[in-house]
Amino acid sequence: MFAKIVLSLSPLPLLLASCGATTAGDSPGAASEAAEAFAREELATFNEPWAAAVAPGTQTLFVTEKSGAIRYFEVASKRQGSVTGAPTVDYGGQGGLGDIAFLPSESAANLARRTIFLTWAEAGGSDTRGAALGRGTLVCNPADACRIEGLSVIWRQQPKVTGRGHYSHRIVLSPDGKFLFVASGDRQKMTPAQDPASDLGKVIRLPIDAQGNPTGPAERYSLGHRNILGLTFDASGRLWDLEHGPAGGDELNLVEQGQNYGWPLVSDGDHYDGRAIPRNSTRPDLAAPAISWNPVIAPGDFLFYSGKMWPAWKGQALIAGMGYEGLVRVSLSGTKGTEQARYPMGKRIREIVEAPDGSLLLLEDKAGGRLVRLSKK
Repeated sequence: MFAKIVLSLSPLPLLLASCGATTAGDSPGAASEAAEAFAREELATFNEPWAAAVAPGTQTLFVTEKSGAIRYFEVASKRQGSVTGAPTVDYGGQGGLGDIAFLPSESAANLARRTIFLTWAEAGGSDTRGAALGRGTLVCNPADACRIEGLSVIWRQQPKVTGRGHYSHRIVLSPDGKFLFVASGDRQKMTPAQDPASDLGKVIRLPIDAQGNPTGPAERYSLGHRNILGLTFDASGRLWDLEHGPAGGDELNLVEQGQNYGWPLVSDGDHYDGRAIPRNSTRPDLAAPAISWNPVIAPGDFLFYSGKMWPAWKGQALIAGMGYEGLVRVSLSGTKGTEQARYPMGKRIREIVEAPDGSLLLLEDKAGGRLVRLSKK
């Protein structure tokens, strides 16, 4: 049922796009494309997979599909199943079911009952829509039948606007368990990213208790963001985001409270119609990216690698590339990043998850997206 092959990764032409077509290339000073051998195992296929998370303490991967379904896959047994109780989503364009997360504090070998967080595109009135974040209880008893109970919205992106782009709606829990962070995209409206009274173009911080319940109002933690498709903490407890630029200017940012990341005032890319945007370097008063790409890599999600299977990569960022169809590896020194290598996969990669043993689980983008496991050859 499942094919296992060894994939020797050799340089391929780069076909890159962020939200539009562009040509390929490395960021300035980046390492040239790398050739590396991985053992590759094709595990399953999904319909437009968007996000995935391993339930803490298990080897079970839960996958959201953009059209609104949730499925799970047990890495060891290769058993699959579906989860009922997903929210109704506004499907279309870039919208649909989004991110998924669990409380690390609820780690257990058996799934049983645990808190689950989901994001999705939610319809409003007068042809508007916005991102929503919900909290519920995942119940898997018996183990081959999972459902979500008591799902309720704990944050809504305001204001709801027209269009179906740039929801972002990535989520991550802080290492101390006291906050839930939400990426709130600019919804392709641009200027609200600089409006302190709007959720658009912001990173949102929501205080929570030990069970993941909100304990206070959501806070606009940082501003000036465009379309964040990766949001995670490094081993030192620093928050980073990965976001799409326009025609050029994808960027990895160290996210700090109160900082302005410049969109749409500055960018290392330009508007799609060719109009120039002032570069980040022209505004030293605004937070500059750790690294940017022009032309773009059109990133999906990313992670900071633990080093379990590839010790030399410990602490480095592994980025899923959709425009660049593969993985991009970046090392960090303080607040600056350096691209180290690229690993072509031949498909748009939407999601990357580290399995408990240190292998990498990749989800290809769009219909028929495969779940692929990469391990050391």
